[in-house]
Amino acid sequence: MMVSTQRHRTVIIGGGSAGITVAARLRRSGERDVAIIDPATRHYYQPLWTLVGGGLAAIEESTRPQASVVPRGVRSIRRSAVHVDPDVREVTLDDGGTIGYECLVVCPGIQLDWSRIPGLEATLGEEGVSSNYLPETAPATWRFIRDTRSGTAVFGMPSGPIKCGGAPQKIAYLAADYWRREGVLGNIDVHLVLPTPTMFAVPEFARVLDRVVRRYGITVHFDSEVSEVRSGSKEVVVTHNGTRVSTTLPYTMAHLVPPQSAPDWIKKSVLADPENPAGYVLVDQWTMQHPRYPDVFALGDVGSSPNSKTGAAVRKQAPVVVRNLLAHMNGRKPPARYDGYASCPLTTARGKMLLAEFDYSMKPAPSIPVIDTTRERTDMWYLKRYGLPFLYWNLMLRGRA
Repeated sequence: MMVSTQRHRTVIIGGGSAGITVAARLRRSGERDVAIIDPATRHYYQPLWTLVGGGLAAIEESTRPQASVVPRGVRSIRRSAVHVDPDVREVTLDDGGTIGYECLVVCPGIQLDWSRIPGLEATLGEEGVSSNYLPETAPATWRFIRDTRSGTAVFGMPSGPIKCGGAPQKIAYLAADYWRREGVLGNIDVHLVLPTPTMFAVPEFARVLDRVVRRYGITVHFDSEVSEVRSGSKEVVVTHNGTRVSTTLPYTMAHLVPPQSAPDWIKKSVLADPENPAGYVLVDQWTMQHPRYPDVFALGDVGSSPNSKTGAAVRKQAPVVVRNLLAHMNGRKPPARYDGYASCPLTTARGKMLLAEFDYSMKPAPSIPVIDTTRERTDMWYLKRYGLPFLYWNLMLRGRA
């Protein structure tokens, strides 16, 4: 059924952490005409999925009805956006209807490109292969970890930007710690396949993670990625980046993360960064404003800003977007700047966490006074398990943090 054209002062594409937070902040700033386009019926706190996969949280803790997080007074349009025409300032929906806007905020999240690793999607959630990047398969990760008592475990990370870049490592450490506590770690050959030349881009945190992998006896394959899953023989193909050399690893269980990119319809749009094959929305990295279409802002995983794609980045980007959007509406230049802050809470054991905070400078940017966050800490574990979920549901999504 066709939907008639409607207009709103501000339209937000995407009702995830970025879209809801921006909507809440706009409402708190006095904006009355705000609409969110998103077909979802459930809202997820995705950082908890690592703990679900590690057997430390239930998947039910990570979700609430989408209607419960949409700010009061914001119109929820339960459709998918499929096209944006910034010249006429209209969004086309999947039912053919259009929504006009004065200002547009683009934050539909990131696309998981499972098909780019042949064999992965077909075996996902079965025969020991899983991924914490889906709510349907994160519980299977814990089942496979629990059932593995010997053999080979492979944990893989793809090249290119992904959401929560530390997640492929975190589950490896939680699994190894569990196996050590069970007394079976010595029977399991653990492999971590990373596309990067070091454990982490920030040296201060990389040094800590070097010690973590040595502690567990994990074999790390640098500058490499899993390029194929052969479920029939229970092997993965590992390609060494920059060469044509490939090797195979057997697996008893494997936790694999797919390559990621902007949604396909974004890639095809004029909003996409023409220099980036992943198709992220082009934005000024400081103001989050589109350089060619000043009525358009983008944040979160879909933006082209060169920061780590984390919820912590969204929390810092959202107030910048709102301040700059309101300034633009009032004919002023964007006054706020985003410094690239991101945070990666790296669980290194059951009850230990390394809180990696950094910005565009790729140097530590601690936000908690006095506490040394360049080492594994028990208090940071409690922050991850209880503090951050509370902050997310009760403060961030309500525009208060």
